[in-house]
Amino acid sequence: MPSSEELHKRRTAAVARGVSSVVPSYVESAGGGTLRDVDGREWIDFASGIAVTNVGNSAPRVVEAVREQAGRFTHTCFMVAPYESYVAVCEQLIALTPGEFEKRAALFNSGAEAVENAVKIARHATGRPAVVVFDHAYHGRTNLTMALTAKVMPYKHRFGPFAPEVYRVPMSYPLRDGGLSGPDAAMRAIDVIEKQVGGANVAAVLIEPIQGEGGFVVPAPGFLPAIAAWARGAGAVFVADEIQTGFCRTGAWFASEHEGVEPDLVTTAKGMGGGLPIAGVVGRAELMDAVHAGGLGGTYGGNPLACAAALAAIETMRELDLAAAARRIEARILPALERLAAADAGIGEARGRGAMLAIELVKPGGIEPDAARTTAVVRACHDAGLLVLTCGTYGNVLRFLPPLVIGEREVDRGLEILEAALR
Repeated sequence: MPSSEELHKRRTAAVARGVSSVVPSYVESAGGGTLRDVDGREWIDFASGIAVTNVGNSAPRVVEAVREQAGRFTHTCFMVAPYESYVAVCEQLIALTPGEFEKRAALFNSGAEAVENAVKIARHATGRPAVVVFDHAYHGRTNLTMALTAKVMPYKHRFGPFAPEVYRVPMSYPLRDGGLSGPDAAMRAIDVIEKQVGGANVAAVLIEPIQGEGGFVVPAPGFLPAIAAWARGAGAVFVADEIQTGFCRTGAWFASEHEGVEPDLVTTAKGMGGGLPIAGVVGRAELMDAVHAGGLGGTYGGNPLACAAALAAIETMRELDLAAAARRIEARILPALERLAAADAGIGEARGRGAMLAIELVKPGGIEPDAARTTAVVRACHDAGLLVLTCGTYGNVLRFLPPLVIGEREVDRGLEILEAALR
């Protein structure tokens, strides 16, 4: 097997420079909360492929389901010749997402695709053009979702012009809001919408219940319910982007549940497929069914292999109660992060829910972002065998996304490496 150094030379000659990687090593196998590269080196995995391998890498049920499905057929295109597993995944989305109302669902390939289709559905159903998004938001890399995403580098720089009728309003960001309550932060955002957009023009209000790439920002209590209530009153569609937060990641099946919010539409992807690419939009039947026949779809959307994987992943989540596992991970990691924050003036805050946790690094004595230290800590973690990711508008947040099946020993060792790296 080629070494990582050899593979990197081949990559440099073959792969576009714009596709970057966090570490220069090349994975040979993964599972049980660790990654192993082609040179035999191991990392504790606090990344989960960006919150994808919630059920673990190569989870047994997922592997067997994909193998069995591949032996029967690999593709027909659901729009040409449909199959049961697509319907079954939609049934699971309807059953699992918040809200007792009648729902419909549709399947796609990626989170960005799901978000684009949610916007299409909201615009078609309401006949309105405007989409409201929030500071620090991340919704994808396609043209429309780049417009919805807040951060310029590396996602938007020199890729415009972007889609019109997208309006950005302030997010609840407790560390940087000076103590502003959730309802007051919501009123601040609503005031901007009403003055600069007009409620009657809003097709959709799109929000991550806990922001992902924007910094693992957990809005203050009351913010999400107030925004959702305003959207309903204005006749706008409230869309929860649960692509990173969904499928047990935050200690519930969906993060909207933590405050009893019932979105009109929910977008899903990442952890849904157990490692295979699949995404969905699920929501109120009258919205989903408003679109004319043929208005939604795609060649590969709900591919049979991905559907088999998703059904097996969901079965695994239920059987192992991975929502409870995420809560156990929070109980083990978050107090350790809070202790580190109490002892280190350069940690502005430890935050998160379930197995979606973070620390924000700042210059001591204030909240000025410290991106340089963040980069140095990440490098030290990687050198010591812990795979972690950064995020945040200012590049100063360390995020922790272990697989929900990770062992306590791996968690504790990862925390030891992190503490040493911070020192």
